[in-house]
Amino acid sequence: MGWVAAGADYEVSLDGSRVVARKSGGRPLKSLPKALKEHEAVVGLRQLAEWLKRHEASARAEVERWMIRSLPVPAAVIAEVWADETWRALLRDVVVVPVTGDGGWDVAAAGLLRHAGADGLGVVDLDGESARITAPAVALPHPVRLPDLDDLREFAADLGVEQGLLQLFREIWRKPEGEAEQRAELRRYSGARYKELRHVQSRATSSGYRVQGGMAVCRVWEGGATFVASVWIGDGEPSYETITSDLSFADPSGEPVAPADVPPVAWSEGLRMAATLHAGRVTDEEGDR
Repeated sequence: MGWVAAGADYEVSLDGSRVVARKSGGRPLKSLPKALKEHEAVVGLRQLAEWLKRHEASARAEVERWMIRSLPVPAAVIAEVWADETWRALLRDVVVVPVTGDGGWDVAAAGLLRHAGADGLGVVDLDGESARITAPAVALPHPVRLPDLDDLREFAADLGVEQGLLQLFREIWRKPEGEAEQRAELRRYSGARYKELRHVQSRATSSGYRVQGGMAVCRVWEGGATFVASVWIGDGEPSYETITSDLSFADPSGEPVAPADVPPVAWSEGLRMAATLHAGRVTDEEGDR
């Protein structure tokens, strides 16, 4: 950002989310002078920083929702938000796939998004060439739905791609074919011990999951239906020790959904939540989980 006058002797600006100051026309100071802390220019910049933080969180949540649902997104919408630096940082280098007239995906024409405008979406295709997508809508696929994902990851790494949205390098879990293997996966991350309930509650909410009724919950809309993945994390006194349960799936009314009926994105995102909770467990020399 540029510099804003703050009194006769100072100018202030934003460095990321931090307000910085300098003597008029000089070099930035190591810290904000005490006399400026309540200056209206400083207060205004702090409010702007808070707004930018909320704006980034809102945009990130929306783009992630597009990816998890893998629904068609109008190319015109992407072109509209592209002018916004926050949206552009999130969308740049996301894999986009043209959506055909019958709702299918033209995977052969997929590419890494580099530009969006009235004339279409500019991409780097999977041969490393510049191309343009003129389809009215595109999908931002969840990585579990991308064929040849390992090849795509290698291709992106060769190009030095750093996605603002965790898409290509998002952790995924593919559902095993057999029922016994599926049920084993649901138990895979159970038994994570936390010394205090509040610790696992905090880990769940800070990772974007809802905590309700003693459960950590991840809701995924896929294929026209909502699937609710949940892990029991405990209820009651926040300072009490707790141990997590197996992962389970249900519909919005609470009716259990058999593992075989859970679609791939819901399965992957549910396992991702269970793994996140398991990773925060306490361990000790006795080998506690």
